[in-house]
Amino acid sequence: MVERITSRHNPAVRRFRELARSRGTGEWMLLDGDHLVEEAIRSGVRLDLVALAEHMEEERRADIGAHAARAGATCVVVSAPVLAAMSPVKNPSGVVAIGRRPSASLDAALSISPQMVLLLDGIQDPGNFGAIVRAAEACGATGIVASEGCADPFGWKALRGGMGSTFRVRVAARQPMAEAIARARHRGARVIAAVPRGGVALPDCDLRTPSAILLGGEGGGLPEALLDAADARVSIPMRAPVESLNVAISAALVLYEAARQRSA
Repeated sequence: MVERITSRHNPAVRRFRELARSRGTGEWMLLDGDHLVEEAIRSGVRLDLVALAEHMEEERRADIGAHAARAGATCVVVSAPVLAAMSPVKNPSGVVAIGRRPSASLDAALSISPQMVLLLDGIQDPGNFGAIVRAAEACGATGIVASEGCADPFGWKALRGGMGSTFRVRVAARQPMAEAIARARHRGARVIAAVPRGGVALPDCDLRTPSAILLGGEGGGLPEALLDAADARVSIPMRAPVESLNVAISAALVLYEAARQRSA
């Protein structure tokens, strides 16, 4: 028998709401949406609790519930008001879950060779962070290192933007960026800072060798200390009057060029 929850005061509801407000210091994460939950199951993420809307089509609900149960999760069916309280979005898809956050150390994120690693400093928009992770997986990046000033990679907004890629790409969160640069260089990676102008044009930048790409946050970009620590600088050619691009777009373009060069 699957438990049904009809009260917004149920302890499970409180747990979901606390995770929605979490700043990424615990061991659990909130997954919103059937696609994300299914991606988590396929990727081997440990799920603890899955809540399914009672208004979902019964066959669909049973299918997701069966997969979640086989993965070790407890499944509950919830009323529409309860689902609205559990989900952080305005229009819930019908499935929310609690899963264990993946854990990757700095060394793990830098360990796959030849490296094509992203070093992210101050990426504060979770949607941008998620989009970067998605592009990283699509283009074959070997890891991501995020500074303490970045959005939580495993917050619900960033996870939605990553569309499941965050479960498969090695993401080391809350890392001191100066140490990440030093470790990347020690492992033989060339540290390349992405800047709006003044760097080597992206098509002319050699990304076939082990590389660690530094990307700065929205608005401010990279601080001078990190720019000075890089081995080289790269810029994406742009036609006037455009002077800069969204950081997620910039990351995707650099990663695509790296993938193109490495497959040539």
